[in-house]
Amino acid sequence: MLFLTFSFFISMTLLIYAVLAIPAHRNRMVMARIGLYFPDGSAAGETEADEMGSFRERMIKPLWKGLKKKSQRRLDKEKVDRMEVRLQQAGMQLSPIEFKMIQWMVTGFLMVFATLSMYFANLAFVHGLLLFVTAIGTGVTLPKLYMNTRAKKRQGQALREMPDFLDLLTISLEAGLGFDAALSKVVSKKPGELSSEFRSVLEEVRLGRTRKEALTAMAERLPIEELKSLVFSIVQAEKLGIGMVTVLRVQTDEIRELRKQRAEEKAMKAPIKILFPMVFFIFPTLFIILLSPAIMQFMATMQEM
Repeated sequence: MLFLTFSFFISMTLLIYAVLAIPAHRNRMVMARIGLYFPDGSAAGETEADEMGSFRERMIKPLWKGLKKKSQRRLDKEKVDRMEVRLQQAGMQLSPIEFKMIQWMVTGFLMVFATLSMYFANLAFVHGLLLFVTAIGTGVTLPKLYMNTRAKKRQGQALREMPDFLDLLTISLEAGLGFDAALSKVVSKKPGELSSEFRSVLEEVRLGRTRKEALTAMAERLPIEELKSLVFSIVQAEKLGIGMVTVLRVQTDEIRELRKQRAEEKAMKAPIKILFPMVFFIFPTLFIILLSPAIMQFMATMQEM
């Protein structure tokens, strides 16, 4: 197992060297040709300036781009599209290829940790194999778990922001602003996840996309039922010529009512959730505190007899 792991990392080292060496060799050839036309050393001065650049610019970025190109060829397009949607829902500024590479890096790190643990702890083969498989599973699952958790957190935050955001939007419309102008005003004054998404909608509309398409794309990035209902209502109001203020007021009231119902539902579930820690953690402690004196006194009495 240790031999396989070291072989894997030697192969990765050679791959990294190949990715870095080919561009460096090409750069040396280019600079040699340029030196024929600039004998005064100006090209060499530029080369020295480039070599003084940051380690990130000279080493990390070329390596990252090379690995991205090699990884992109092996991924299925449907999986890439699904991953891109999930990354957008989580608000992560990563491409699917970059996310996959992060998964591989985390998996490789955990594999090294598992191998070193096996070697220094002298684990049995079965235990070591179990630890190795667990490391691989954790490395693949952990980034996905983080992405899903972040997506749910983002959706919850956007849902909490909706009533206040719609109130401000309604007030701006009542003040005489158009929908886009009112939306731009609210977005500039109120930070948050919902404002960020509506800012993206405004940018897409400015770039030539229709408002319906931009709002529908936003509803896909934030898959909340209330937001989908809001987008549908705005599109229908624009299509049928209904007053936008009335639509927004109705949507705001419905969202607040749904939020109230959710709070009541959580309050009703609270006693059931509290039951488990009470039975297994609180009650045993209380029994120990209350019954310990009586038990100790009973044992002392039995010893005297």
